[in-house]
Order: sequence, then C-alpha cells, then structure tokens
Amino acid sequence: MAAYTWFTVRTTSWRTRFRREANSADNKAATVAVDSLINYEAVKHFNNEKYEVAQYDKHLSAYEKASIKIATSLAYLNSGQNVIFSSALTMMMFLAAQGVINGTMTVGDLVMVNQLVFQLSLPLNFLGTIYREMRQSLLDMEVLFNLTTQNQPPKDKPDAKPVDLHGGAITFENVSFGYHPGRPIFRDISFTIPAGKRVALVGPSGCGKSTVFRLLFRFYEPSSGRILVDGQDIRDLQIASLRRAIGVVPQDTPLFHSDVLQNIRYGRLDASDEEVMEVAKKAHVHEAVMRLPDKYKTKVGERGLMLSGGEKQRLAVARVLLKDPPILFFDEATSALDAHTETELMRNVNSLLHEKARTSVFIAHRLRTVVESGKYLILVLKDGQVVEQGTHEELMRAGGLYYSMWQQQVSDTSSDAAQPESATQQSL
Repeated sequence: MAAYTWFTVRTTSWRTRFRREANSADNKAATVAVDSLINYEAVKHFNNEKYEVAQYDKHLSAYEKASIKIATSLAYLNSGQNVIFSSALTMMMFLAAQGVINGTMTVGDLVMVNQLVFQLSLPLNFLGTIYREMRQSLLDMEVLFNLTTQNQPPKDKPDAKPVDLHGGAITFENVSFGYHPGRPIFRDISFTIPAGKRVALVGPSGCGKSTVFRLLFRFYEPSSGRILVDGQDIRDLQIASLRRAIGVVPQDTPLFHSDVLQNIRYGRLDASDEEVMEVAKKAHVHEAVMRLPDKYKTKVGERGLMLSGGEKQRLAVARVLLKDPPILFFDEATSALDAHTETELMRNVNSLLHEKARTSVFIAHRLRTVVESGKYLILVLKDGQVVEQGTHEELMRAGGLYYSMWQQQVSDTSSDAAQPESATQQSL
C-alpha cells in the first residue's frame, strides 16, 4: 500500500509539468487567435496571414506534444499502479499458498486473503484517481489563482460612505503614482480643479493626463498622497457611489455588439427611447444614425466596427450625456471628428456644461480644440508635475512650455496648409 501511494504521488507530480506545458501552449494559441481576429485589418494591411497561421500552428504543435506526453505518462501511471498491485497480490497469494502447504492455513483462509486483497484494490484505485484529478484541476486553475493575487482592485472600507457632492471640486494633494516600479508617472503632484469649471489638461505624450481620471475612478491607488472630491478623501467613499458621479468619454471608444439604441442607453439603463434620441441630437449623431439601414436598431458590430471613428466618438459623447453625472472627463473625445463637426459638438457640450454647472475636464493634444471651445483653466503637465496653469492668454504671455507647444502646432498646421498650395502652383 505504501509503494502504491508513493508511486502515485511521485508520478502525478512528474506529470504536472506536462499539464502545465499544455496549458501554457493552449493559452498562447488562444491569444494568437484572438489577437489576429481582433486586429484582422492590421494583418491584412501587412499581408501577414501566413505569419499568423504559422504562429498559431507553432503553439498548437507545442500543445499537441504536451498532450501526447500527458497521455503517455498517464498510461505509465496506470501500468505502474497495476504492476505494484499485481505484484502485491501475487506475493500475498504465494505466501497464503505456502501456508496451506505447510498446514498453517486452510483453503478457506486462502480464498479469504484473495478476497481481502481484491477489496483493497477498489479504494486504492479510487484514491489514486481522485488524487490525480485534484492535482490536474488545481493546475488548470493555476492561472486563475495567480490573477487573484496580482493587481487586486481597490475595495471599499467597512465604513465607506456614499459621495456627497455639492459642486464637484477635485483636488490632488502630493500624489505619487506609477504603473510600474521605477517608472513614476506622478511625482508628488498637487493641483485643484474648481467646482463647476471647465479645465483642460495638456502636455507631452506620456505625461499622465489620462492617469488623472483613472486614479479618480479608483482603477488604481496612488502610492502616496490623497485625492479629494469636495473635500472628501475618495478612499473613504463607496467606489460604486463615486463612479456614478463621474462620466468619461475615453479616447478608445468602447462599444458593445448590440444596436445603437442599446449602446447609448448603456449610460443610463432606465432611459426611454425619447431620451436616447434627444442626447443623440445633442451629440450630433442623430442624423448619422437615421441614415443607417435599421436606424437606432442597427447593430454596430464588435467594438463598433460598422461605424466610423467619428460616429463612435459621438455615440460615446451621447452615452455620457445620458448619464448626466456631476463630473465629466473627455479624453481626446473629438480626435476623430472633422473641424466643423468638432466645433458644433463642442459648442453643444459647453452649452450644457455651462447650463448645469458641471465640473468638466478635457484632455487634449490639439490645443486649438481647447482655445476655440471657450475660456478654460489650462493645466500643463510634464514629468509628473504641473509646470504651468492659467488661461490661454496668460500661458501665452508666460512664454513657457504651453507657448512652445502652441507655436509648434501652429507651425505644423501652417506647413500642412502650405504644401497643397505649393503643389498646386507647380502643377500650373
């Protein structure tokens, strides 16, 4: 019995390596398949279908080899268990037979020993199977267990309270944060977004503009410092209550594989069809929707593939307008729109924000969008700090980073406009 148990435990531990290899290869194959399907346009743009097939086939081959090892090692385990049991049975029957020959045991004793050994085989086989299946199941759940110990999302404190908004002022006090150790995004940053005001966050790429709303949403916790909403530390607030008070139009518009009506209604699930259409008009997407085959019942496809980039952004704006939260973030919300549509949309959005005194934060790379949309308080971020703040006119007079960024964008715009004119003159 000891030999049977020892062999089962050791062999099952040895087989674990092959199961882990199979799981890894299966996960990699699935990742390649999903990536190639999601990014099918990039695959076709670069004519890399054969490369993706080869990558998928490579991981499937690894999975096949690991699966063969799993089957072979299982056969080895079963054969070894049978050999050990058969050897023990043979030895015991031999000893019992010797006892019958020597007269110390009867034939009935021999039959009894035989039956007892066979009765022992059932629990041994059962325990061996259960142990093997449990080890395999735990191994299959290994990735899940690892996920539960890494990057755990913030949780409510036991005494967390609902957010009590009376204006929507946002304050960052000495906040430090980084997505990876040794690569800080914010270094002891402090700033205030006044209640009911429109604020623009500008700065070079990677300076942490989008990180501001991710921290405010409590997707992550700062490593030091604190974030306040109307004087309340967000760590003391209920996460669900805080997120209900904030609306975000992200740069990469997330749409569901559903119809237009349901995608807009996602901002407030109990909204009526009339309310959905009203915000669609304010977001300048109603006319585009009415041109679709089934209008508001038209399926947008996975991730909104049936819509243009501008239409997806306007749907996202309509969704957040339907939610109507006290605090709004617009992360490059009009980057895919033409100048005329962008101007009209921002005019409507700014009118609504002014009418309802909403705290609103606009993250923009195109400074012209900020300047043409009205009077903003502009915060300039660089190297994890707020290096400048003020209105457009004040920052231009200061002649700092904002002035340099503005001059660079004006210069690039002038160059782009001059090139077609020069080409036209040459052709004439």
